[in-house]
Amino acid sequence: MSTAGLKRFSRGRILIVAVAVGAALVPVSPKTVDRFYSAGLYTRLQPLLTSTSNLAPVALFDLLVAGVIAVWLALAWRDVRGAGSLSRAAFRVGIRAVTWAAVGYLAFLAGWGLNYRRVPLVEALPFDASRVTNDAARRAAGLAVERLNALHRDAHAAGWPAADAIDSDLVTGIHRAVADLRRGAAIVPARPKRTALDAYFRRAGVDGMTDPIFLETLVASDVLPFERPFVVAHEWSHLAGFADEGDANFVGWLACMRSSIAAQYSGWLFLYSQLAQSIGAQDAAPIGERLADGPRADLRAIRDRFVRHVNPRVAAAGWRAYDAYLRANRIEAGTNSYALVVRLALGARLPSGAPLLP
Repeated sequence: MSTAGLKRFSRGRILIVAVAVGAALVPVSPKTVDRFYSAGLYTRLQPLLTSTSNLAPVALFDLLVAGVIAVWLALAWRDVRGAGSLSRAAFRVGIRAVTWAAVGYLAFLAGWGLNYRRVPLVEALPFDASRVTNDAARRAAGLAVERLNALHRDAHAAGWPAADAIDSDLVTGIHRAVADLRRGAAIVPARPKRTALDAYFRRAGVDGMTDPIFLETLVASDVLPFERPFVVAHEWSHLAGFADEGDANFVGWLACMRSSIAAQYSGWLFLYSQLAQSIGAQDAAPIGERLADGPRADLRAIRDRFVRHVNPRVAAAGWRAYDAYLRANRIEAGTNSYALVVRLALGARLPSGAPLLP
């Protein structure tokens, strides 16, 4: 490459890194992100990317990660052999690392990540903080017990979709939830897939993930059939542009409530667990005693799955890393945002004015 070509190449790298740094640091109004990205560009990107990735029988994210690692190692080896000195090779590898990280970050933001910066649901929906009380949470937990007892037999009799199937009832549910919230557009649902990261998912207690590049839905292989509808609905909520984990939990639960009996049961299992944690063991115990044998056995099976597969050290390290990731993407609550679903379920109303819980 000529001297002029090298200068243009270097300027290009500097420009890419500068744009990435600006994208990370320059404040943008959440309303602007909502209007022009989440309800604009993203609604055009999501159907295209997910429709394409649905054609692949394996997770494209896995292939991307494997390809990047392979090319990275090959180029690093070339640098070590041809640079003439270890310091020069390290410099080249470092420059490439920064440049590739900048490109990856910009791709992440453009394809999905800017949704982290939109207006959160607690601000976008009518919200009455006075409804978020311990008494209200206890009443909601009691309601969840009633619904679980009533739905258990029919939900199990109806059966559960195959692990890799797109459940048409759940598709209807997510479309209805998005329409009721008046946020964004109907999505193209992603076919649930396993991932090469499955062993890590199981040991870290990760039930699912949304691939932010190809917009795939990746689900851990040990998720139980009656957990899966909510897990998939949660990930499809991410596809609908609800990046915040609390928002995705809420939209996923709402989607289950607008879907089949099996999905409703799955959604109530999730919300009951969240409510029980929020009110504490002492208040949750007498409410939990009202559970029928069927829901009680399902909740026990979920706990047993975690005890059997989750490695506490791996889980703790993974959650610390994910907490840092969320905070870096301007989610101040970090991993605590998962639990915000209780506040939304108790205090939020739909734009129509209807409350979510009595």
